[in-house]
Amino acid sequence: MFRRRRKMSVPERLREFLWPRSGWERAAKYIFHRVARLPGTPYAIAGGLACGAAVSFTPFLGMHIVLAALLAWIIRANIISSVIGTVVGNPWTFPFIWVWIYEFGHWMGAGTGGHGTENLDFIGLFGRMLEAVLRLDMPHLFEAAWPVFWPMLAGGIPTALVVWFAVYVPLKPVVATYQKRRQARRDRRRLRRQAKEMESQR
Repeated sequence: MFRRRRKMSVPERLREFLWPRSGWERAAKYIFHRVARLPGTPYAIAGGLACGAAVSFTPFLGMHIVLAALLAWIIRANIISSVIGTVVGNPWTFPFIWVWIYEFGHWMGAGTGGHGTENLDFIGLFGRMLEAVLRLDMPHLFEAAWPVFWPMLAGGIPTALVVWFAVYVPLKPVVATYQKRRQARRDRRRLRRQAKEMESQR
């Protein structure tokens, strides 16, 4: 169930990720069903999804999946659910997320000078950060990235906390209701099978 008959190619997967053919509403329902069917308690599933959504509001681009899984493991949430939750951060939402956490960080007093995002090149920033990390060039990392990274980090942490609760609080009872209804359907099917078996044995 919920599996494709034909395996999609890499370009098809990329296009489907950027713009689902079934529409965003149906894609969201599909993801919810996949998440709600994961093994685990409502807390574990909702908490994991909240972890993935929360870390998407941090500037650690390229490490979101690892951070989401680690956070889910720490709070005993579902790790697979946390990985799915990172889809909150995607090419459509990242520009808005980055601008928000940068501006919020500045408003909190982090960073000096360079206020305003109209001239900021976030993609170039993360590219320089990755290059500096790979070269183990920490002085260059702090010189090129820290003035922008620090406000984003300062604004991202409190935002991530708010996002975690904003996802977890409404999602937990929804998952619980879904699991109860699914279990009730299973119980009804099991009772019908037992009734048919008893009739066949008469």
